[in-house]
Amino acid sequence: MAHEEVVHKSVLVEEVLTYLDPQPGKTYLDVTFGVGGHSRAILQANPDTRVIALDWDQQALDVYGERLVEEFGPERVRLLWGNFALLYKILKNAGIKSVDGILADFGTSQNQIFQKDGFSVYRDTLLDMRMSPSHQKITAAELLNKATEEKLREIFYEYGQERYAPQIARAIVEYRAQKVIKTTGQLADLIEKAAPAKAKKRIHPATQVFQALRIYINKELENITSFLSAAIPALNPGGNLVCISFHSLEDRLVKQFFKTKEQEGMLTILTPDVVTASEDELKRNPSARSACLRAAKKR
Repeated sequence: MAHEEVVHKSVLVEEVLTYLDPQPGKTYLDVTFGVGGHSRAILQANPDTRVIALDWDQQALDVYGERLVEEFGPERVRLLWGNFALLYKILKNAGIKSVDGILADFGTSQNQIFQKDGFSVYRDTLLDMRMSPSHQKITAAELLNKATEEKLREIFYEYGQERYAPQIARAIVEYRAQKVIKTTGQLADLIEKAAPAKAKKRIHPATQVFQALRIYINKELENITSFLSAAIPALNPGGNLVCISFHSLEDRLVKQFFKTKEQEGMLTILTPDVVTASEDELKRNPSARSACLRAAKKR
């Protein structure tokens, strides 16, 4: 696993600490633990800060979570498995009434892209794309082989902002009439042929379709909406909620939610403008380029 660990760097770590503002003796919930970069920073910020690390990827908890428990001790680190969309249920089952701050990083970690099937345009694997097979039943391959042309066009356009969605959806339907679509390589080649030549620029022409499929298969936007609603009751008054998005659809959900809850008198927005990575961080970690942080305090 050494390669993957080198690849993924948690983004906006300093900014997370600024806006989460971890205090001695307080408990913070990291609902997207991943490889634990943010959790580690919170634990290091104060010698007796506690972290509850939640992830729906059991492997992430088994590998990186256990390391953190060994390093900081079970009295400071608690691991929880589950989908943050079910936050209320997870905390209730774990006997946790409330916490002093919550962090959510909605990005897909480089580890997921390199370890799991179907996520990378550049790795020829089975078209699965489920981040947690226990939470999602349908795979990307099943969707591509069964959905109508209209449905595919809608998914690519809505979740990937793919301007060539009609051409790509048509090409998929024509291809699958002859052959079952099973791998990322098949899909990437197919899109490369279907997308106009001028589309083949800075990024791989299949990137936005892969993103759209990932968001749809994993119900990412619905999960974020459910999580945000459950986060406020889980916070102690004065506790901060920090969200990192990598996609305009996600960021819009967070921005709108914060605005609504501020108008309702439940939150105070701490970031009037979205917070992005510094030039220094971008040099060290180019994948932080699209990261957008927003934070709010519970009244």
